[in-house]
Amino acid sequence: MTDSNAFSDLADRLEHARLQALPLDWSATMPVDLPQAYAAALAVRAARVRAGDVPAGYKVGFTNRNIWPHYQVDTPIWGTVWQGSVTQAPSNAPDAAVLLLDGLCEPRIEPEIVFCLRDAPPPDCSADELVASLDWVAHGFEIVHTHFAQWKFTAAQAVADAGLHGLLLVGPRIPVLAGTPTVDLVQALAGLTIRLYGDGALKDEGRGANVLDGPVQALLHFVRALRATPGAPVLKAGDLVSTGTLTDAHPVAPGQTWHTQIESSGPVGGELAGLTVRFE
Repeated sequence: MTDSNAFSDLADRLEHARLQALPLDWSATMPVDLPQAYAAALAVRAARVRAGDVPAGYKVGFTNRNIWPHYQVDTPIWGTVWQGSVTQAPSNAPDAAVLLLDGLCEPRIEPEIVFCLRDAPPPDCSADELVASLDWVAHGFEIVHTHFAQWKFTAAQAVADAGLHGLLLVGPRIPVLAGTPTVDLVQALAGLTIRLYGDGALKDEGRGANVLDGPVQALLHFVRALRATPGAPVLKAGDLVSTGTLTDAHPVAPGQTWHTQIESSGPVGGELAGLTVRFE
């Protein structure tokens, strides 16, 4: 897993699996630990960039400790989000966004909080410096998928498999105004509650605190983890970061409509609203 031929072969097989929505045979090239997995994921990222794909930012996965036992993982991961995989939800709330599930393997929906950077946060940033670097916050849906049958994988395998990222739907953007107190934003987002519905039936409930004690904390964890990863790209203005699911991830299929209800208060959090998506 350390030579360029192995990474190139892995990138080719991942691309084929992604386009065909087929399980991937990992017997030939299997990352055995997280450092190897991130090296492989960065090789895949570089291959996609050479092919013309444009990164839009990052997703952070497994920040919700409540679901670690279910997926047999014990640490957050991160992966790349691509411009071609991001959809902005309609500004008119009653209109459902439409996402196509073509090319995804065993897709699942995750309600998340998404940030956008106004500026790159400084090295070893504090929470105050991180909040000062934010442009906006939004509620979103990440549609995750896996090329491992029945969602059976290790954390390292999930990292190499593009961090499980499939699609990202971004809801209305709530500006983070200059001077927003860090503690107020942290508490507002950590304290939000969310209900997830599939075809009108309540499927799950969650809280902002589920993701590493809050979305701002999850973002700070990611910023530090990214900078600690050898060869990782640097953050830049305009990068999106989705901070992990507030509930468990639930299987989705064409023809279904899913929506959320959010209850929150305080700066930014009080302006977040539920989101609706229809799958085709």
